[in-house]
Amino acid sequence: MKAFLLATGLCALIATGAGAQTAYPTVELLATGTTILGETIHYPSTGPARVTASIVTIMPGAETVLHQHGTPMFALIQQGELTVDYGSHGTRDFKAGDSFVEAMAVTHRGLNRGTVPVKILTVSMGAEGASNVVLDVKK
Repeated sequence: MKAFLLATGLCALIATGAGAQTAYPTVELLATGTTILGETIHYPSTGPARVTASIVTIMPGAETVLHQHGTPMFALIQQGELTVDYGSHGTRDFKAGDSFVEAMAVTHRGLNRGTVPVKILTVSMGAEGASNVVLDVKK
């Protein structure tokens, strides 16, 4: 009888554990302490924390203005293919499913050379009073 109860209990534990593991599977997208160009990530200390999540859409043939990021920005390409031109640091190509922390102190622009809109989920980890995007007015 003890063996039966032990076996039943063991089966219940295994079934519960397996069910818990598949109830909400998690896929880590990114774990890093640096940007795509190797800059150490640092957070602004200008005020209380402010997280901003956005969907950026870049139409086929379009490009962003030259800019930098004043705060760390996580990016997940949801659709399409994006080329980012980092000037003297070269270009990088990203496709749907790619994620990264965007460069902060390097001026860059995003280009959609494809035939479908690029959709990017961005999450800026900033602070009250800090600019998430800084336009490059010199160029």
